[in-house]
Amino acid sequence: MFRTRALLATLAVAGVLAGCSTGGDAGGTQAPAAPAGNDGRCEASGADFAVGKQGSPELLEQARKASGSQMARILKPHDVVTLEYRSERLNLNVDEQGRVTRVNCG
Repeated sequence: MFRTRALLATLAVAGVLAGCSTGGDAGGTQAPAAPAGNDGRCEASGADFAVGKQGSPELLEQARKASGSQMARILKPHDVVTLEYRSERLNLNVDEQGRVTRVNCG
């Protein structure tokens, strides 16, 4: 019974996280303006321009502003992260070379 509940809880968390993830090609060269009236919540699509670029503190701040997020972080391939979902946090996932491969909220 406990395993079933744990599995269902894990699937629910994965579903919530997948709903905010984005992928895609690198778009334009400039960061778009932050979405208006989002109350500090993350809109990952606003930071899609970062995919394919070298992760840096400057890029992180541009992406944070463009997504309307209150906070942001860069996640490296072997970083340990908690499973808490924070609607106001932007994640830039980078590969081994430090290039952004994915932009998502949480």
